[in-house]
Amino acid sequence: MRPGARTTAFTAAALIGFAANSLLCRGALGRGQADAATFTTIRLLSGALALGILAGRAPRAVLAAGRWSSAAALFAYAAAFSFAYVRIGAAVGALLAFGAVQATMIAWALRTGERPRPAEWGGIALAAGGVVVLVSGGLRAPDPMGAALMLTAGVAWGVYSLIGRSSVRPLETTAGNFARAVLFTIALSLVAPGAPHVTRAGVVLAVTSGAIASGVGYSLWYGALPGLTATRAAAVQLCVPVLTALGAVLLLGEAVTARLVVSAVAILGGVALAIGGRAGR
Repeated sequence: MRPGARTTAFTAAALIGFAANSLLCRGALGRGQADAATFTTIRLLSGALALGILAGRAPRAVLAAGRWSSAAALFAYAAAFSFAYVRIGAAVGALLAFGAVQATMIAWALRTGERPRPAEWGGIALAAGGVVVLVSGGLRAPDPMGAALMLTAGVAWGVYSLIGRSSVRPLETTAGNFARAVLFTIALSLVAPGAPHVTRAGVVLAVTSGAIASGVGYSLWYGALPGLTATRAAAVQLCVPVLTALGAVLLLGEAVTARLVVSAVAILGGVALAIGGRAGR
């Protein structure tokens, strides 16, 4: 497979994984199927085990393949994301998280010398506007702690993505990152307030999120990142709210609304404009 086609295929598959992850996390945390700390621990542990098996490496070799900086960013994202969704709604959470991701990755791109063209800026602005339209029906003043946690999750994911641009063995690296992150989340579970609880459905959702949507999805994302500029990597992630909404329509029976159609056109058109602006440079 040619490098460009490989990057496109990996990116598309990773974005689908991100959207699936949002639905799984919402199903578990939004319905009280698990507490945030337990969900995060099961999610990261199942991801580490699944990726370790797929990589076919001994535990010590898996740990050695990861980076502590990536593991810390992965843990910060996963933990903050889980605790935030207990306190705020999905709509405002998506807006805060993706806003933080965009700000983090584009700021780094500018700092390291990337100079997006006007078409790229226009595409990102159009797609970001589409996200606002998509979630506007559920926006209301968020809980301050929940908002802070979701912003933290967005920044941490942006950092994790930026570090991943140098990955040369995405499967092994992601397996190592998950394995190291488990050490952080176990410590979190020991000090988290409240009694831990998880239902059977919560375990299924957490394992599916960790092993497939997160583990495999993040490996594909790390495989795609070396072929993406920081600006493009930031832009394409704006497709995730649309994919999540479409997944809710197909899997959860939610209605197709005019807002969804308009926002989907704006987001996908904006991302296409941003990518086309870079390609034509």
